[in-house]
Amino acid sequence: MRRLELAGWIVVAIVVSGLAIPWFLWGDATLVAGLPLWLWWHIGWMGLTSIVFWLFARRAWGIGIETNSGDSSPEQPPQSTTGGERP
Repeated sequence: MRRLELAGWIVVAIVVSGLAIPWFLWGDATLVAGLPLWLWWHIGWMGLTSIVFWLFARRAWGIGIETNSGDSSPEQPPQSTTGGERP
């Protein structure tokens, strides 16, 4: 399952990267609301990229990097040394 998820995120990264440069808009002088169409493309692309990165950070941060060592014990959060109850 993790390999399939990793492959999916790789495909998403390649597609988003491929859409970064609007080759098909080169030489097009169309203006929309006073701005070139290629600039609107980049504004939309940046919005899409920020949403994709937010989803990646929430769902798959560390995928392909972190390994499961087979240790079944969950990691304990670090103990605070300031304030709180003492054992």
